[in-house]
Amino acid sequence: MLVSQDRLIIRCEKVRLPGGQQLHVQFMQNPEAAAGQPVLVFLHEALGSVAMWKDVPRQIAEKSGCNALVYDRLGHGGSGPLSEELAGIDYLFRESWENLPAVLDACRIGQAVLIGHSDGGTIALMAAAKFPQRIKAVIAEAAHVLVEEETLRGIRAVVESSQVAELKARLGRYHQQDIEPIFNRWPRVWLSEAFANWNIESLLTDVLCPLLVIQGEEDEFATRGQVEAIARGVSGRAETLLIENCRHIPHFQTAEIFCDATLDFLRRQVLADCC
Repeated sequence: MLVSQDRLIIRCEKVRLPGGQQLHVQFMQNPEAAAGQPVLVFLHEALGSVAMWKDVPRQIAEKSGCNALVYDRLGHGGSGPLSEELAGIDYLFRESWENLPAVLDACRIGQAVLIGHSDGGTIALMAAAKFPQRIKAVIAEAAHVLVEEETLRGIRAVVESSQVAELKARLGRYHQQDIEPIFNRWPRVWLSEAFANWNIESLLTDVLCPLLVIQGEEDEFATRGQVEAIARGVSGRAETLLIENCRHIPHFQTAEIFCDATLDFLRRQVLADCC
């Protein structure tokens, strides 16, 4: 399906992973994109989807002059059901080191800039560490690289809330699959004893590309220790932005600040080398 929005041509289609599962992909083609310019790839949160990004990818693609790709991971949005392999404690490794490169291959994307929120930010960092020649920059929003008590308290507060049924109903409007598998995986993995020592700080030394780390100062799922660990651990240039009066979703709660910071970073650290 082709849809024209302002200067962008938006195409939605299905791509197939090596295991045969299908993913819903939205590709935004910007006529102003330079040849050889990396593609912006947006990676959603643990309970997210393409639709839940709303207009943010389109705005950034249009204003930056870049092509962009947004996709639903398995179990999310319009993609196929959550696979057994992605239900376990190593799901972030599988998403970043197996499924993400498979999506880039299927969509013929050689080089990418990864823009990830929450789980998506973690996936972006892990992919940049594994594929330094392919990932040209990362914007990690509310990413996690270790388990904090703040994270566990935040998850418990959500899943034990009296409003959890209402939350699931709202989330369900953005997903064609049953919301229960991905919703249940979140506390089952993160609150488990097996996940208590999960930590990817040792991988960060392999992140060589420019990096922008964004987090709300009032993030209910993390302390600023996550930002500090990421900036301290990577080998490439790292910039940080802690946003006042902002919680876990800067691209909605402080959308103008998030978009301006993202565009400024892209122009200085990525696009200047492509022109």
